Amino acid sequence: MDSLTDKDRRYLWHPFTQMRDWMAEEPVIIESAQGARLRDTNDREYLDANASIWTNIHGHNHPHINAAIRAQLEKVAHSSFLGLSNVPAIELAEKLVRAAPRGLSRVFYSDDGSTAVEVALKMALHYWVHRGQPERRRFVAFADAYHGDTVGAVSLGGIDLFHATYKPLLFEVEHVADAAGLKSVLEKHGSEVAAVAIEPLIQGAAGMRVWPRGLLAETRRLCDEHGALLIADEVMTGFGRTGTMFACEQENVTPDFLCLAKGLSGGYLPLAATLTTDRVFDAFLGDYAERKTFFHGHSFTGNALGCAAALASLEIFEQERTLEKLQPKIGLLTEELEKFRALKLVVDARQCGFIGAVEVGPYPWEAKAGIRICQRARELGVLTRPIGNTIVIMPPLCVTKEELRQICDVLRRAIAAALS
Repeated sequence: MDSLTDKDRRYLWHPFTQMRDWMAEEPVIIESAQGARLRDTNDREYLDANASIWTNIHGHNHPHINAAIRAQLEKVAHSSFLGLSNVPAIELAEKLVRAAPRGLSRVFYSDDGSTAVEVALKMALHYWVHRGQPERRRFVAFADAYHGDTVGAVSLGGIDLFHATYKPLLFEVEHVADAAGLKSVLEKHGSEVAAVAIEPLIQGAAGMRVWPRGLLAETRRLCDEHGALLIADEVMTGFGRTGTMFACEQENVTPDFLCLAKGLSGGYLPLAATLTTDRVFDAFLGDYAERKTFFHGHSFTGNALGCAAALASLEIFEQERTLEKLQPKIGLLTEELEKFRALKLVVDARQCGFIGAVEVGPYPWEAKAGIRICQRARELGVLTRPIGNTIVIMPPLCVTKEELRQICDVLRRAIAAALS
């Protein structure tokens, strides 16, 4: 009988994975998890140092989220959201609006981070059509941006490794490096710009690149000055990752669109939301014959199980005082990153709240430095994933101080062993 490994190699195609390498190695097949720890089919335990690709918030197998999903299963798992509604989707929308920056008042559900961004792009373009300014069709994003893998989100992206191949499919986007570049573009083309997109405070796939303090607020100011809408992609930064519920809070910014996914359901189920304002929503109101409807949707929009999990996750933030308890762990991460800076092979160690990144090098792409470090860390019981030469430290918020110390200690040992 074929083993799970044999079946994986025969039938699966993994994302962002060179499958020739994958099929030559012994894969880790996760079977169970608890808290910040994962267990594989060989009964080996690992610390989850990247929160299962930045999604898990309160830990795996959390009893409150488990119970909420089970309770919803006894009622209905899914029903159409086109012309119908459901209880957890309504209750979640209310909680999200109350938690989000003031002024965001409407919630449009989708499936993942890419689709949350696609919704914002289409709403922004359609908004200006309804407002009688169809010439506003340009979009502006930042260099090295990453907003997802669907075509519109890839158009916003600025990382050639991920995006260059697909240029024949994409629409044109102005990419800027900083506030000065944004100012220049808006001064030239402001009357044609529909929206500006930004990853607030930190760019993820760019290598956890931390923005200068004040860039987000200045982006909001420039958008207001030139009449452009602002899209804040908080797919990664939302739900406590930067130390506050949303990164936008730290510069007192309310975007016109707030894109959420990953941690929205606590890392349990695919669920995304695009929050927007009454100003945008009202532009789509009209008589049926006017065809002002937002003609966009997904089969699993407003999925009841996902919304139930997300409601439970938000309740845990309150019940367990998650953000309050996170602050000492952020301080500990600061101390641990300082130890990385002392290593000869480390060129930088960056932090934004409870997001840490350690960059080694410089090494060429083909040297696989980051991959080798993560492979060694896996052997030592820690799972994370590199971005080129940058090692990400982003465990679930529930990780204990001792577990965080263990993660950082293993990664320091892995750097020394893999690059010696």
